[in-house]
Amino acid sequence: MKDPVQKAQILIEAFPYIRQWYGATVVVKYGGSTRSGAEDLKRTLQDIVLMKFVGMRPVVIHGGGKDITALTQKMGIRSHFVDGLRVTDLPTMEVVEMVLGGKINKELVSTIQQLGGQAVGLSGKDGAMLQATRVKSKTGKDIGYVGKVSKVNTSILDILDKEKFIPVIAPLGLGTDGKTYNVNADEAAGAIAGALKAEKLVFLTDVPGICRKKNDPKSLLSSVKVKDIAKLIKSGVISGGMIPKVEACLHAVKSGVHKTHIIDGTLPHALLLEIFTPQGVGTEIVP
Repeated sequence: MKDPVQKAQILIEAFPYIRQWYGATVVVKYGGSTRSGAEDLKRTLQDIVLMKFVGMRPVVIHGGGKDITALTQKMGIRSHFVDGLRVTDLPTMEVVEMVLGGKINKELVSTIQQLGGQAVGLSGKDGAMLQATRVKSKTGKDIGYVGKVSKVNTSILDILDKEKFIPVIAPLGLGTDGKTYNVNADEAAGAIAGALKAEKLVFLTDVPGICRKKNDPKSLLSSVKVKDIAKLIKSGVISGGMIPKVEACLHAVKSGVHKTHIIDGTLPHALLLEIFTPQGVGTEIVP
Protein backbone atom coordinates (compact mmCIF):
# COMPACT_ATOMS: atom_id res chain seq x y z
CA MET A 1 0.00 0.00 0.00
CA LYS A 2 2.98 2.33 0.36
CA ASP A 3 3.09 3.43 -3.29
CA PRO A 4 -0.67 4.15 -3.62
CA VAL A 5 -0.57 6.15 -0.37
CA GLN A 6 2.34 8.23 -1.70
CA LYS A 7 0.36 8.92 -4.87
CA ALA A 8 -2.63 10.00 -2.80
CA GLN A 9 -0.37 12.30 -0.78
CA ILE A 10 0.85 13.97 -3.98
CA LEU A 11 -2.77 14.68 -4.97
CA ILE A 12 -3.49 16.11 -1.51
CA GLU A 13 -0.44 18.40 -1.79
CA ALA A 14 -1.70 19.63 -5.17
CA PHE A 15 -5.25 20.18 -3.88
CA PRO A 16 -4.79 23.78 -2.62
CA TYR A 17 -3.44 24.81 -6.04
CA ILE A 18 -6.20 22.98 -7.92
CA ARG A 19 -8.71 24.88 -5.79
CA GLN A 20 -6.86 28.19 -6.18
CA TRP A 21 -6.60 28.02 -9.97
CA TYR A 22 -10.06 26.58 -10.66
CA GLY A 23 -11.62 28.73 -13.40
CA ALA A 24 -8.36 30.60 -14.05
CA THR A 25 -7.23 31.41 -17.59
CA VAL A 26 -3.66 30.27 -18.25
CA VAL A 27 -1.97 31.19 -21.53
CA VAL A 28 0.81 28.79 -22.52
CA LYS A 29 3.38 29.67 -25.17
CA TYR A 30 4.68 26.35 -26.46
CA GLY A 31 8.09 26.85 -28.05
CA GLY A 32 9.33 24.50 -30.75
CA SER A 33 12.70 24.26 -28.98
CA THR A 34 11.07 22.11 -26.28
CA ARG A 35 9.69 19.58 -28.77
CA SER A 36 12.35 17.04 -29.64
CA GLY A 37 9.97 14.17 -30.31
CA ALA A 38 6.46 12.77 -30.08
CA GLU A 39 6.84 11.81 -26.40
CA ASP A 40 7.90 15.35 -25.41
CA LEU A 41 4.89 16.74 -27.26
CA LYS A 42 2.56 14.23 -25.62
CA ARG A 43 3.82 14.97 -22.08
CA THR A 44 3.35 18.72 -22.49
CA LEU A 45 -0.12 18.35 -23.94
CA GLN A 46 -1.06 15.87 -21.20
CA ASP A 47 -0.36 18.67 -18.73
CA ILE A 48 -2.58 21.06 -20.67
CA VAL A 49 -5.45 18.55 -20.96
CA LEU A 50 -5.19 17.81 -17.22
CA MET A 51 -5.34 21.53 -16.48
CA LYS A 52 -8.59 21.68 -18.46
CA PHE A 53 -10.05 18.67 -16.65
CA VAL A 54 -9.41 20.19 -13.20
CA GLY A 55 -11.26 23.36 -14.15
CA MET A 56 -8.59 25.66 -15.56
CA ARG A 57 -8.87 27.45 -18.91
CA PRO A 58 -5.69 26.85 -20.92
CA VAL A 59 -5.02 28.76 -24.14
CA VAL A 60 -2.07 27.57 -26.26
CA ILE A 61 0.05 29.73 -28.60
CA HIS A 62 2.81 28.00 -30.54
CA GLY A 63 5.76 28.93 -32.70
CA GLY A 64 7.58 26.89 -35.33
CA GLY A 65 10.84 28.50 -36.41
CA LYS A 66 12.77 25.26 -36.89
CA ASP A 67 10.05 23.72 -39.06
CA ILE A 68 9.82 26.89 -41.16
CA THR A 69 13.58 26.91 -41.73
CA ALA A 70 13.58 23.22 -42.68
CA LEU A 71 10.75 23.59 -45.20
CA THR A 72 12.12 26.75 -46.84
CA GLN A 73 15.43 24.95 -47.34
CA LYS A 74 13.67 21.88 -48.72
CA MET A 75 11.74 24.07 -51.18
CA GLY A 76 14.90 25.90 -52.25
CA ILE A 77 13.81 29.26 -50.85
CA ARG A 78 16.86 31.29 -49.86
CA SER A 79 16.77 33.12 -46.55
CA HIS A 80 17.78 36.79 -46.49
CA PHE A 81 18.59 38.70 -43.34
CA VAL A 82 18.50 42.41 -42.56
CA ASP A 83 19.92 43.67 -39.26
CA GLY A 84 19.93 40.06 -38.04
CA LEU A 85 16.25 39.51 -38.86
CA ARG A 86 14.90 37.09 -41.45
CA VAL A 87 13.19 38.86 -44.34
CA THR A 88 9.73 37.36 -44.74
CA ASP A 89 9.06 37.85 -48.45
CA LEU A 90 5.91 36.48 -50.12
CA PRO A 91 7.28 32.95 -50.86
CA THR A 92 8.58 32.70 -47.28
CA MET A 93 5.29 33.98 -45.89
CA GLU A 94 3.43 31.26 -47.76
CA VAL A 95 5.67 28.66 -46.10
CA VAL A 96 5.19 30.32 -42.69
CA GLU A 97 1.41 30.10 -43.02
CA MET A 98 1.62 26.52 -44.28
CA VAL A 99 3.77 25.41 -41.34
CA LEU A 100 2.21 27.44 -38.51
CA GLY A 101 -1.44 27.38 -39.53
CA GLY A 102 -1.27 23.88 -40.99
CA LYS A 103 1.34 21.33 -39.97
CA ILE A 104 2.17 22.32 -36.39
CA ASN A 105 -1.24 23.65 -35.41
CA LYS A 106 -3.07 20.53 -36.54
CA GLU A 107 -0.49 18.24 -34.94
CA LEU A 108 -1.12 19.90 -31.57
CA VAL A 109 -4.89 19.79 -32.01
CA SER A 110 -4.95 16.11 -33.01
CA THR A 111 -2.71 15.13 -30.07
CA ILE A 112 -4.95 16.96 -27.59
CA GLN A 113 -7.95 15.15 -29.08
CA GLN A 114 -6.16 11.78 -28.73
CA LEU A 115 -5.52 12.57 -25.06
CA GLY A 116 -9.23 13.09 -24.45
CA GLY A 117 -9.36 16.87 -24.65
CA GLN A 118 -11.31 19.07 -27.03
CA ALA A 119 -9.26 21.52 -29.07
CA VAL A 120 -9.80 23.94 -31.94
CA GLY A 121 -6.92 25.10 -34.12
CA LEU A 122 -6.85 28.76 -35.09
CA SER A 123 -4.55 31.35 -36.53
CA GLY A 124 -4.57 34.95 -35.39
CA LYS A 125 -6.41 35.76 -38.62
CA ASP A 126 -9.52 33.87 -37.51
CA GLY A 127 -12.12 36.27 -36.18
CA ALA A 128 -9.55 39.05 -36.68
CA MET A 129 -8.09 37.87 -33.37
CA LEU A 130 -4.61 39.31 -33.96
CA GLN A 131 -4.65 42.57 -35.87
CA ALA A 132 -1.17 43.49 -37.00
CA THR A 133 0.75 46.39 -38.47
CA ARG A 134 3.81 45.98 -40.66
CA VAL A 135 7.13 46.67 -38.98
CA LYS A 136 10.65 47.42 -40.18
CA SER A 137 14.07 46.52 -38.83
CA LYS A 138 15.69 48.60 -36.10
CA THR A 139 17.50 50.63 -38.77
CA GLY A 140 14.28 51.25 -40.70
CA LYS A 141 14.81 48.67 -43.45
CA ASP A 142 12.02 46.62 -44.99
CA ILE A 143 11.83 43.02 -43.72
CA GLY A 144 8.70 41.95 -45.59
CA TYR A 145 5.56 40.51 -44.07
CA VAL A 146 6.56 40.84 -40.43
CA GLY A 147 3.95 42.35 -38.14
CA LYS A 148 3.45 43.68 -34.65
CA VAL A 149 0.20 43.13 -32.75
CA SER A 150 -1.84 46.31 -32.75
CA LYS A 151 -5.09 44.91 -31.35
CA VAL A 152 -6.47 41.65 -29.96
CA ASN A 153 -10.09 40.64 -30.51
CA THR A 154 -10.99 37.91 -27.99
CA SER A 155 -14.54 37.25 -29.26
CA ILE A 156 -13.76 33.88 -30.83
CA LEU A 157 -11.78 32.81 -27.73
CA ASP A 158 -14.72 33.74 -25.50
CA ILE A 159 -17.01 31.54 -27.61
CA LEU A 160 -14.61 28.59 -27.47
CA ASP A 161 -14.25 29.00 -23.70
CA LYS A 162 -18.02 28.77 -23.23
CA GLU A 163 -18.05 25.57 -25.27
CA LYS A 164 -15.15 24.08 -23.20
CA PHE A 165 -12.64 23.93 -26.07
CA ILE A 166 -8.88 24.47 -25.75
CA PRO A 167 -7.82 27.09 -28.34
CA VAL A 168 -4.53 26.35 -30.14
CA ILE A 169 -3.31 29.49 -31.88
CA ALA A 170 -0.76 30.05 -34.65
CA PRO A 171 0.84 33.55 -34.46
CA LEU A 172 -0.35 34.93 -37.78
CA GLY A 173 -1.77 38.45 -37.86
CA LEU A 174 -4.19 40.16 -40.20
CA GLY A 175 -3.27 43.62 -41.44
CA THR A 176 -5.70 46.42 -42.31
CA ASP A 177 -4.46 45.91 -45.88
CA GLY A 178 -5.85 42.36 -45.80
CA LYS A 179 -2.36 40.83 -45.88
CA THR A 180 -1.11 38.09 -43.60
CA TYR A 181 1.77 38.93 -41.26
CA ASN A 182 4.19 36.76 -39.34
CA VAL A 183 4.02 37.81 -35.68
CA ASN A 184 6.59 36.88 -33.05
CA ALA A 185 4.98 34.06 -31.04
CA ASP A 186 6.22 35.45 -27.72
CA GLU A 187 4.69 38.83 -28.49
CA ALA A 188 1.43 37.20 -29.59
CA ALA A 189 1.24 35.20 -26.36
CA GLY A 190 1.81 38.30 -24.23
CA ALA A 191 -0.79 40.29 -26.15
CA ILE A 192 -3.41 37.54 -25.93
CA ALA A 193 -2.76 36.96 -22.21
CA GLY A 194 -3.14 40.68 -21.57
CA ALA A 195 -6.36 40.93 -23.57
CA LEU A 196 -7.85 37.95 -21.71
CA LYS A 197 -6.67 39.31 -18.33
CA ALA A 198 -5.24 35.84 -17.75
CA GLU A 199 -4.24 34.65 -14.31
CA LYS A 200 -0.97 33.29 -15.70
CA LEU A 201 1.20 33.44 -18.82
CA VAL A 202 3.71 30.58 -19.07
CA PHE A 203 6.58 30.38 -21.56
CA LEU A 204 7.93 26.89 -22.21
CA THR A 205 11.56 27.23 -23.30
CA ASP A 206 14.69 25.07 -23.43
CA VAL A 207 16.40 26.85 -20.51
CA PRO A 208 15.64 26.72 -16.74
CA GLY A 209 14.46 30.34 -16.65
CA ILE A 210 16.39 33.55 -15.94
CA CYS A 211 19.80 32.68 -14.52
CA ARG A 212 22.11 35.26 -12.98
CA LYS A 213 25.02 33.34 -14.52
CA LYS A 214 24.63 31.95 -18.05
CA ASN A 215 24.48 28.16 -18.29
CA ASP A 216 24.40 27.82 -14.51
CA PRO A 217 21.03 26.43 -13.33
CA LYS A 218 22.14 26.92 -9.72
CA SER A 219 21.98 30.70 -10.28
CA LEU A 220 18.31 30.54 -11.30
CA LEU A 221 16.25 33.53 -10.18
CA SER A 222 13.01 32.00 -8.94
CA SER A 223 11.22 35.36 -8.82
CA VAL A 224 11.86 38.72 -10.53
CA LYS A 225 9.94 41.96 -10.07
CA VAL A 226 8.98 44.09 -13.06
CA LYS A 227 10.97 47.04 -11.69
CA ASP A 228 14.21 44.99 -11.83
CA ILE A 229 13.92 43.88 -15.48
CA ALA A 230 15.62 46.91 -17.05
CA LYS A 231 18.64 46.49 -14.78
CA LEU A 232 18.91 42.77 -15.62
CA ILE A 233 18.80 43.52 -19.36
CA LYS A 234 21.40 46.28 -19.04
CA SER A 235 23.74 43.97 -17.09
CA GLY A 236 23.35 41.21 -19.67
CA VAL A 237 21.66 38.72 -17.33
CA ILE A 238 18.69 38.85 -19.71
CA SER A 239 19.90 38.74 -23.31
CA GLY A 240 19.36 37.23 -26.76
CA GLY A 241 16.18 35.22 -27.24
CA MET A 242 15.17 35.74 -23.62
CA ILE A 243 14.51 39.45 -24.24
CA PRO A 244 11.34 39.01 -26.38
CA LYS A 245 9.93 36.61 -23.78
CA VAL A 246 10.63 39.00 -20.92
CA GLU A 247 9.19 41.94 -22.89
CA ALA A 248 6.04 39.88 -23.52
CA CYS A 249 5.87 39.16 -19.78
CA LEU A 250 6.14 42.88 -19.02
CA HIS A 251 3.38 43.73 -21.49
CA ALA A 252 1.16 41.03 -20.02
CA VAL A 253 1.69 42.11 -16.39
CA LYS A 254 1.05 45.76 -17.28
CA SER A 255 -2.16 44.64 -19.05
CA GLY A 256 -3.50 42.88 -15.98
CA VAL A 257 -2.00 39.37 -16.00
CA HIS A 258 -1.27 38.42 -12.38
CA LYS A 259 1.83 36.26 -12.90
CA THR A 260 4.11 35.28 -15.76
CA HIS A 261 6.48 32.32 -15.82
CA ILE A 262 9.49 31.25 -17.88
CA ILE A 263 10.22 27.54 -17.39
CA ASP A 264 12.16 24.67 -18.94
CA GLY A 265 9.65 22.86 -21.11
CA THR A 266 12.09 20.00 -21.74
CA LEU A 267 11.59 18.92 -18.12
CA PRO A 268 8.85 16.24 -18.04
CA HIS A 269 5.55 17.71 -16.86
CA ALA A 270 7.13 21.11 -16.21
CA LEU A 271 3.74 22.84 -16.39
CA LEU A 272 2.29 20.73 -13.59
CA LEU A 273 5.38 21.22 -11.46
CA GLU A 274 5.26 25.00 -11.91
CA ILE A 275 1.54 25.41 -11.28
CA PHE A 276 0.71 22.73 -8.73
CA THR A 277 3.79 22.67 -6.45
CA PRO A 278 4.98 25.32 -3.94
CA GLN A 279 8.55 25.54 -5.20
CA GLY A 280 7.91 25.63 -8.98
CA VAL A 281 10.63 24.96 -11.54
CA GLY A 282 11.41 28.25 -13.31
CA THR A 283 11.34 32.04 -13.01
CA GLU A 284 8.19 34.00 -12.26
CA ILE A 285 7.93 37.67 -13.21
CA VAL A 286 5.57 39.56 -10.94
CA PRO A 287 4.43 43.20 -10.50
